[in-house]
Amino acid sequence: MLRVTGTFLDEISHDIPHQNWGEKEWDKDFRAMKAMGIQKVFLIRCGHKRFCTYPSAVLEKEKGAYRPPVDLVDMFLRLAEKHGLDFYFGTYDSGNAWYRPEVRYDVEKEVDLMRRVVDEAWARYGKSKAFKGWYLSQEIARRNERAQACYKVLGEHCKAFSPDLKIFISPGMLGPKDYNEDMQKRGKTIPLREHEEEWNQIMDYVHSFVDVIAFQDGHLNYEDLPDFLAVNKKLCDRHGIECWTNCESFDRDMPIDFLPIKWEKMLLKMTYAAQVGIKDALTFEFSHFMSPNSVYLAAHHLFDRYCEYHGLPARSSDFAPWKD
Repeated sequence: MLRVTGTFLDEISHDIPHQNWGEKEWDKDFRAMKAMGIQKVFLIRCGHKRFCTYPSAVLEKEKGAYRPPVDLVDMFLRLAEKHGLDFYFGTYDSGNAWYRPEVRYDVEKEVDLMRRVVDEAWARYGKSKAFKGWYLSQEIARRNERAQACYKVLGEHCKAFSPDLKIFISPGMLGPKDYNEDMQKRGKTIPLREHEEEWNQIMDYVHSFVDVIAFQDGHLNYEDLPDFLAVNKKLCDRHGIECWTNCESFDRDMPIDFLPIKWEKMLLKMTYAAQVGIKDALTFEFSHFMSPNSVYLAAHHLFDRYCEYHGLPARSSDFAPWKD
């Protein structure tokens, strides 16, 4: 059975509440990740607008970024080394709508800033034994020439000085649970043939620098998911790209955004992925929606149901606050 072997670290978010953890809490959470079988952690973005995960001289100068009280990248790398996890650095997101063709914006300037942030991060953190690769944080669901150009510039740039490190992307699949630019649900699914045609073209464009694609699985109706997963796996195999699934551990079916998913739904999604030959899953994201330390009690129970199903000895009570 397919297992979750990676998780995002969502510390620069625009739609998930913060848990206000310090290093003590994060240390415990990394230990829980390890107990559940997670091997890789992905910083979903190193900065968003003016907020940053590390003190970035580039972003302070160019974006007036706020200097964070804690260097989270340094902390995550140290904890990754301590617990034997691989760390992937997520690129910067300005929050500007530069990827939308109808918006007039200096795309080259935007992408050049991201490239300078990547250079800064590599100079600061690249010597860490846990630093294993890059996550390109731009999320697309279909052909997007501006975002694809951004992938190419950043991907080829990262490969030039770190050729042995892997590059991940995690796009969506256009479905009824996806949101448009006004955060309204779309209500319809892209025809499977269009999805296949567009992603065949995208993969042909990115395959020389993107090593792994993990499609988000939460935008589609469950009955449509097997066919789309099968197409994703077929296309990745054709283009020599590893195919993962991003098995979202939050529930898009609820009237409240966003709560931990029902275990039955998560199991169904992972079963479908396994049936088409996908061998690895990452999740968005463990710390809020599956962790024994989450502010959501339902996440503690999701951790237990997952571990029980896979025959793992870990239980959420092993990581309770009173067991420090």
